[in-house]
Amino acid sequence: QAQMVESGGGLVQAGDSLRLSCSPSGGTPSNFVVAWFRQAPGKEREFVAGIRPSGDIAVTEDSVKGRFTISRDNAKNVVYLQMNNLKPEDTAIYYCAVTALGFIIKQSNHYGQWGRGTQVTVSS
Repeated sequence: QAQMVESGGGLVQAGDSLRLSCSPSGGTPSNFVVAWFRQAPGKEREFVAGIRPSGDIAVTEDSVKGRFTISRDNAKNVVYLQMNNLKPEDTAIYYCAVTALGFIIKQSNHYGQWGRGTQVTVSS
């Protein structure tokens, strides 16, 4: 079973931007819903954004709405998370995962093929 591989994290200052990428290590999730989650130290993993296979519908959590944008390029088998105007509270490990449910759901237990994550650290 293919695992997702995340990249693009780093250490930035508040107000900066980063673009995270997510691709499968093998196989293709182009016909699956893909979502980004994040987990900060001492906190539960939380939903950030999800996108349907065709990319026609995307859902973004309220806490990042207007700053984060999820998109996908099925030809390249990549899902992106563009993060603008980053804040210190965005500091977390960011993960991507897939669900075969066919619709975007925020509960992480419905997702699989989790990657190892990519660290995003935002300094004030």
